[in-house]
Amino acid sequence: MLRYAMVIKSKLEPVFFPFKMQRCPMESSSVSRVNGVVGLVSTSLLVASAALLPLVTHAQTINPSQVQPISPDDPNVVRPTPQDSSVLSMQGGQRLMDEASKAVSAQNYALAAKKLQEARQVFNQLSNFYQELAGSFSGIDNRIADGHRRKALEAAQLRDESTYQLALVHRAQNQPELAVPLLVQIIRSQQPTRELGKKAYQQLFEMGFVDSQFPSTGQSTSVSPAATTR
Repeated sequence: MLRYAMVIKSKLEPVFFPFKMQRCPMESSSVSRVNGVVGLVSTSLLVASAALLPLVTHAQTINPSQVQPISPDDPNVVRPTPQDSSVLSMQGGQRLMDEASKAVSAQNYALAAKKLQEARQVFNQLSNFYQELAGSFSGIDNRIADGHRRKALEAAQLRDESTYQLALVHRAQNQPELAVPLLVQIIRSQQPTRELGKKAYQQLFEMGFVDSQFPSTGQSTSVSPAATTR
């Protein structure tokens, strides 16, 4: 019986063994297409990874100390900058006035006028910004509001001083048409009774733009409030 079973097994093996090893041609074609797609996707992923690798490496190696301060020629790019090196600051405006003073000493009036005009714009912007901040904090935190209001008045005073120096430079260049409007602005901001306002009016009197001197002989003047932030 055992021998009979072995004979049957030996006869069946040649029949079934080739059948197990055969593959359908359609199945082989499908497998080949799948393998091709998988290979193409893998290759694309490798290429994309290689392209992104330099960008990732560059982003990881940026040195924070290489970040440059804000440029006056590019005001839309906002970057943090130290207060003492910023153009839009009290120190920045004062540096411009110092540079203008050196230019006047060298009789370079064109450069002096340029620096004073820049300083005037800086102080005017600062005065407006601090005034807006003071109004925003009014009724919310009066301590902060008062601090910003004092800075607004300080910037307005420096604006008027730089304006007065600019008017003197224009007068030295024999340009009264440029000096007169600036002097009138100073008087409106400072009021005629304050020191800078009186000096501005005296310039108008010396230029012959006004014919009445102020203050008149024997006339007393009272001290007006500080410069306005207009």
